[in-house]
Amino acid sequence: MTGEVIAVRHVAFEDLGVFGDVLTERGFRITYVDAAREHVLRRVHETDPALLVLLGGPVGAYEDESYPFIEAEKTLVRDRVARGLPLLGICLGAQVIAAALGARVYPAESKEIGWAPVRLSPAGADSPLGELTGPVLHWHGDTFDLPEGAVHLASTPACHNQAFSIGEHTMGLQFHPEVSGDAQESWLVGHAHEIAHTPGVTVQGLREAARQQVDAVRQGRAFFGRWLDSLVRAELSPRGGARSTVQSGSPAA
Repeated sequence: MTGEVIAVRHVAFEDLGVFGDVLTERGFRITYVDAAREHVLRRVHETDPALLVLLGGPVGAYEDESYPFIEAEKTLVRDRVARGLPLLGICLGAQVIAAALGARVYPAESKEIGWAPVRLSPAGADSPLGELTGPVLHWHGDTFDLPEGAVHLASTPACHNQAFSIGEHTMGLQFHPEVSGDAQESWLVGHAHEIAHTPGVTVQGLREAARQQVDAVRQGRAFFGRWLDSLVRAELSPRGGARSTVQSGSPAA
């Protein structure tokens, strides 16, 4: 197994962000698969990556008929979870994981857009999410119930299920710790229509809040690095056996 990471991308500006920097520094090779343009199942099965990341996007995890790639992603989720292979879902990605494992995904009572901290559960505080000590970016209109067997990790007043884990290899995040304040500028363009039609949310307000997030990069990197470390420890534990799924490959070109 090489150190290949596949990130399934739904819109160009929602990428790995600071997580990509951490992966590159550790020698992983990153491949983006554009969900709407490529055969997601085939691309992932051909590579069988060390880590699969399902990124965010402006569609619903329940819109399979309109967007067939969502069902393909759910198939990948079930396969990765069954085989105990590392899987991370962010926003839409977390919702796809939840839906793939039988949980309900549905529109929230209100959209949650902007910078705010998450409240960690006891399990969340003991997890790599404990590195998130300041505000993170929220950008979602849907929410989800927890899948069976999931451990609740974080919440906000507007959304109870903000993060969960399943076993030692799967994590779902409703929020965006991968986004730095500077990187949000692309979101302001890509989500211009949504911003204009969400009461109380403005480009100016989001931009000013982003400028205040001087610790966003550090805490995002700290969380993700610690989560990668936890995957390696899990693989080397007695339950994980000797198999090491997450390992560094050749340095990225």
